[in-house]
Parts: sequence; structure tokens; C-alpha cells
Amino acid sequence: MSDPSKAVTLTVDGLDYAGWTSVEINASLECQARKFTIGITWKWPGQNLARPVQPGARCELRIGGELVITGWVDAAPISYDHEKVTASISGRSLTGDLCDCAAINRPGQWKGQSVQAIVAAIAGEYGVATTSEIEATASLADHTLQPGETAFASIDRLLTLYRVFSTDNAQGQLVLAKAGSAGRASDSLELGRNVLGATAAMDFTKVFSEYRVIGQRAGTDQAFGVASNEVNANASDPRVTRKRVKLIQQSGQLSDALAAGRANWERGTALGKALETTYQVQGWRQANGALWLPNTLVRVVDPLLGFDRDMLIAEVTYRLSENGTTCTLRVGPPDAYVQAPDAPKPAPKAPGKDAFGHLLPPDGAPS
Repeated sequence: MSDPSKAVTLTVDGLDYAGWTSVEINASLECQARKFTIGITWKWPGQNLARPVQPGARCELRIGGELVITGWVDAAPISYDHEKVTASISGRSLTGDLCDCAAINRPGQWKGQSVQAIVAAIAGEYGVATTSEIEATASLADHTLQPGETAFASIDRLLTLYRVFSTDNAQGQLVLAKAGSAGRASDSLELGRNVLGATAAMDFTKVFSEYRVIGQRAGTDQAFGVASNEVNANASDPRVTRKRVKLIQQSGQLSDALAAGRANWERGTALGKALETTYQVQGWRQANGALWLPNTLVRVVDPLLGFDRDMLIAEVTYRLSENGTTCTLRVGPPDAYVQAPDAPKPAPKAPGKDAFGHLLPPDGAPS
């Protein structure tokens, strides 16, 4: 690859490896671990078969010298036939261990601690540092590890309760993320200018007129019986004109405030998720040289799909193949990812460039 800004370099034990014939690198706001697969193919007779990079090695992956993943090599498969040899290396962020490995804290119970403190303790058992972009949460009455669950499964129970995203960064840290915290893309996504193709499911089967959350909490001297074991909250969505009810059974110690927050979050995110769209563009970088990055706001101008508004880039996949370098961007309305979306305010559908102004709030940074 002649352009140094596109060069993908894998660093292991202080040595840099490059010259890949295929690349796929994925980073997502909603995924705990970034991942990569890089490969090289040569014909017989070719270079000497040297395989210095072994599974289990700590590594760093860079694009044009810019760090994108700090993690571990998971696999280094090789195959060959009478014509060619194909070797590849795949790996994930340091946070990948949280997805694979058991939650092992002892004692495995926390009382009166914040989500940030509990997550840091669980991740810390595997040497994964934690950083938080969200405001400090209230102390949780109780969180107890469940037998056999992975570290991330335990963390995810907390995240669901507090409607928080957990992802990673280029340094391999666990990040309790705030939607849109990575800033704004300098380029827009525009049909007829830089968009190669798009896919939009426009699937509204998971959008409802009412969201009901039910759960339980441990009784106290002040709250016992029905007051403790029948916690519930409802949130209605006037944008859905026919009756459709979703019932969510929330696990963990549920308070009235948490139940109301979960119902509001379900209402606020469901419609935004239905409008998620995947775009493909040429190259990995914007006009100013910056990489396309997840968790950034981008202007989307697509008259075919009806978009003329700000969207949040939820996922980025960089690819190198025989077709050159392309970038796949999954985007959605910012309200689909925020912790506490605003209540919907239906408005009559008016003519305009954006076809969804009667369903979505006006442009603005996520709250």
C-alpha cells in the first residue's frame, strides 16, 4: 500500500509488520471489544514461511501511524494449496477478555456502590482499566455475581439497568460511553457525492405505543410486601397510532426511578434503532485526513431514504480488499443511543428535506 496514511501496521514485541493484502477492522459504540483480521497471500514459490506472530501475543494496530487497537492476537491461521499460501492474523482489544472470561471477584457482591466502581472492580481482575464519560451514578443497593456468568455479562446487567453503553478505546480501556462524545465528523454523508451504497431495513416491528417495565427490589423496614416486589413504570409513545405494548422484565434491584428511566429509554431508542442505516464510502479517511470514527455526529443528506439531519456513527468497519479501501458506517438518530432521551413531541408532518421530522427531534447534540 503506497499511501502511508492507509498503511496498517501490527506491532508485536517492538517489531512492526505490514504489507497486508486484506484488512478488516471493526469498532463499535455498542461492542465491548474492537477486532481486526489482517491477511497476506503469496504464490509458490514465495517468501520464506516465517510466522513470528503467535496467538496470545500482546499487540497494537495502527492505521497510518494512528493507534486504533491495543489488544491480543487471538488466532494466526494458515492455509495453502499447490498455487498459493494464505496466512492471517486476528485479534481483539484488551477488553475482549471480559467477553470470554468468568467474573471471578471474591466476594462477588457489592452494596451501596456506583456502577463505575463495580465495573472497574470486575474489569480490573483481568488488568483492564476503566474510564467513564458519564456522570456518576447513584449507589446501587446490591449487585451480585451470578454463577458461571462472564465478566462482561455481569457488567452488562448493570449497563442495562442504567441504560449505559460500554465500549473500548484505542488504548484497550473499557469506556462507559456517552453518545456523541467523540465529536463531529468534518465530512457529511451525501448521496451523489461520497456514498457508494446504503442499506436501510426501515423495520418498525420493535416500535411500540407503550413500554411497561416490571421488576423487584429487596424489602426494607420502610418498603416491604407489594411496595418492594411490584416495582413498575410505563412510558407511552404518541407517535405510534395503534395499540402495541412491550413488557420488559427487569432483573436486579429495581427502584421506581430506574424503572421509569428504563421505560423512557426503551421508548426513546426503539424508533431511532428502526431508522439505523449502513453507508459505504471510499477510503478510510475524511477530506481533512481524519479517520472515520465511531461515536461521532455526521450530517446525512440522502433524499432517496429521506434523511437530511445529523446522525450518530455507531459503528465503523475499515476494509482493504481487491476493490481497494472502503469504510462501512452504521449510523442512526442520536436519540437512539443517549442515556435519557427526551419525551417524544409529535408534530404534524410538514414538507421538507427530511422525511422524519414528525417522528424525531430536531438536530442537536445528544443530551
